[in-house]
Amino acid sequence: MEKFELRFTAIKRPTDAQLKKLQEYFSGMPLDEILAGLHFARNRWTAKDAGVLKVGRKSIIKREIHSITVEQAQWRLKNWKMMIANYRKLGYSYPTISRIKKLLVEISKKRSR
Repeated sequence: MEKFELRFTAIKRPTDAQLKKLQEYFSGMPLDEILAGLHFARNRWTAKDAGVLKVGRKSIIKREIHSITVEQAQWRLKNWKMMIANYRKLGYSYPTISRIKKLLVEISKKRSR
């Protein structure tokens, strides 16, 4: 295995522990995997820096169905097309919206049991 020396600049001076971790990652992982991870981290950092990083899907779903009554769940399901439009305006993805609908169906069935 050939060894290469990499040089880069950082905003802050890394600690010894951080340098050790970087060295461990670069020596133990294929370069393609490291680059893929750095690409993901950079995109995440850009979104976070711009203030557009969305919270996790689970917390979005919990916030939407936290204290919904059976009647509210049934109303939302009856007016589902309007609810989809509202959720899309809020920036929710279709998988998140379908998970919300799945839980609304479960809540609405509680009355019929």
